[in-house]
Amino acid sequence: MKVTVDRTLCDGNGVCMGIAPEVFDIDDDLNLHVLDEIPNDPDVHARVRQSITSCPLLALTLVEG
Repeated sequence: MKVTVDRTLCDGNGVCMGIAPEVFDIDDDLNLHVLDEIPNDPDVHARVRQSITSCPLLALTLVEG
């Protein structure tokens, strides 16, 4: 599982970080950072999927595999 970010869409609103803070982080310049290795935990994976579908700007994409 990998998450990609469309940097032209992401405005750093933090919805994803609020849902899965162990995977998403927003720095002081409102740039989103995503862990390269998402923990192999079903609960974390579910919250990552929820983060992607909750993004108001549709800036996140899930790549399985």
